[in-house]
Amino acid sequence: MTTLTRGAWGYAGASLDFKTGNWRSTDKPVHLHAKAPCHAACPAGEDQQAWFALLQEGRAQDAWEALVAANPLPGVTGRVCPHPCESACNRATLDGALAIHNVERWLGDEAVAKGWAYPLEAPAGDAPVVAIVGAGPGGLSAAYHCLRLGLKAEIFEAAPQPGGLLRSAIPPTRLPRAALDAELERLLALPGLTLTLRARLGRDVSLDELSSRYAAVLLAPGCQEGKEWDVAGAVPTDHREGLALLREFMDHGSFPEAQRVIVHGGGNTAMDLCRLMKRAGSEHVTLVTASGLPGPNTAPGDLINVVPRELEEALEEGVEIIDHATVGRLIMKGSKVTGVEVVSLRKLPGGDGRTHRVAFEGTERILPADMVIPCIGERVDPEGLEGLLERGYLRPADSWGSLSRPNVYAIGDASGQSGTVAAAIGDGRRAAEALALRLAGEVPVSDARPVLEAPQLNPRYYGGGARPHVPKLPAAARDFDSEIEGDIGRTAALAEAQRCLSCGNCLACDNCWTFCPDNAVIKTQELASDGSHYLFDLDYCKGCGLCAQECPTGYIQMVPEEG
Repeated sequence: MTTLTRGAWGYAGASLDFKTGNWRSTDKPVHLHAKAPCHAACPAGEDQQAWFALLQEGRAQDAWEALVAANPLPGVTGRVCPHPCESACNRATLDGALAIHNVERWLGDEAVAKGWAYPLEAPAGDAPVVAIVGAGPGGLSAAYHCLRLGLKAEIFEAAPQPGGLLRSAIPPTRLPRAALDAELERLLALPGLTLTLRARLGRDVSLDELSSRYAAVLLAPGCQEGKEWDVAGAVPTDHREGLALLREFMDHGSFPEAQRVIVHGGGNTAMDLCRLMKRAGSEHVTLVTASGLPGPNTAPGDLINVVPRELEEALEEGVEIIDHATVGRLIMKGSKVTGVEVVSLRKLPGGDGRTHRVAFEGTERILPADMVIPCIGERVDPEGLEGLLERGYLRPADSWGSLSRPNVYAIGDASGQSGTVAAAIGDGRRAAEALALRLAGEVPVSDARPVLEAPQLNPRYYGGGARPHVPKLPAAARDFDSEIEGDIGRTAALAEAQRCLSCGNCLACDNCWTFCPDNAVIKTQELASDGSHYLFDLDYCKGCGLCAQECPTGYIQMVPEEG
């Protein structure tokens, strides 16, 4: 006869005898602090998620200190960077990417206004000294990171002022000189850093001399020579290369007179020239670029390489842009250009398996012009660098900037790998970190963490919110000196921090601890070894994946069981 039991009892803790994990599925949960996509996309190496997390707590100075652990010039990059971090931001899949560059700029300006000290100590008196050639963004970043790593730095700059292209080629409308000088002065005043101006490589100092006197040499001379340019062998007598013309304007404040200007190129120098010449009185200014404009039919790798807001402002100011095109022929009267033939380009597969831009027959059209300005890039001045250049650039052997000469590194535009201020800053940091490790007998290691993409998030746990309004001068009020984009201010910056999704980072939201049906998540008072307050007890975890599903930030991932 069967006995029915109407009630039961058990000793406290008896359930621990039943280890359900012994029949777990093939997957188990782990904490994985993946890279946020903004961090992975940042050429300077900033961990935006980390400093936004501090801003979420209202800790602005701590946020700035976390930011300058990678980038010592946030007031500069917040103004001039094309901010690929925003293009990569997972928040774009919800209600718009974070305004990262606006918050970065505010933090940089706030640090200057309040005198926040850079978070580093002076190097020891007997610390190794590193020689740095060039006081542009790459060289300045390298010097700063040398100090941060306990090394001394001595910069040799050929110009009478530091800053490189920040000073000589970026208009004040994008980078006011007061903002640039304020940040540079603070950095250059750091103990352990020496700056020698009017010291030209190959004339005042030599690479052999620097290599013999210093523990390492970082080469950041920038690109000072324009590439040769012609169209089917034709060159106008009044030919002017874009960067040289822009520098001349920055020095003297005037352009050659021209009513119909064609600028041939697709970078920020070309865009700056178009806008400045339009303001200077040129009636028609046209940019002819092989790249594409933003739109559904333009592949990400084919987009014009300019700051997105600069493109919008150029169109507002009346600059004409002809994309996916090139200058096929110059129309000359004597040696004076009177027009150009523009031809459309298409990308077609070549015999080498790669796609190439090919002129499309039948698309030729004539544009009147009395000045054509090529902006097709620059090369390194070879003086003092004999034997190190390859096709006009210093070509590093690895991502740390190492050259063939021992303890000599190349960074910035001269490496042929950069092209933006943020990229040069990142080059300087990586080179300084690599040489510091090598001087200590260690080997640099790259960050191999995966990138956390939007599908790995649970967006249901986030509220909505729009990007802040950014004040901007109307097109009619823009001149040669006034900064066009304004400051969003403290209130908007702190509010924008709340929109950060904290991709790949633990929020301590308790979802995993609350939802686990087997009590296999243990909450700790002290931080665990992975930086969270949670542990997985795999003796009781059945691998259902509920914790990973309900983790807002993707910090919990299900991975195959080992063995």
